[in-house]
Amino acid sequence: MSLDTIMPLVHQKTNGADALGNTLRFDFEDGCLHLDGTGATNVVSTEKKDADCTVNVSLEDFKQLLSGDLNPMAAVMSGKVRISGDMGVAMKLPAIFNG
Repeated sequence: MSLDTIMPLVHQKTNGADALGNTLRFDFEDGCLHLDGTGATNVVSTEKKDADCTVNVSLEDFKQLLSGDLNPMAAVMSGKVRISGDMGVAMKLPAIFNG
């Protein structure tokens, strides 16, 4: 699995959602996704930019989170997901990815 295989799903989920109002970065083993929701829409890129919140997760676990096969709270509690920065930004993710 690669970042290229996940990007279409991320675009699909974020394009229909309200703008996040913040910036967020997902750090994977081999790359990252940057979500800039400070404008009218959410803009997703693979640039490693500073963000209000950073989520460290494996690509496989991220795919499971997107598909609903992995519970976000369980992932955090088990250490599969590590969050740094503004936790309030991370709390907005279900509205984007599950909306």
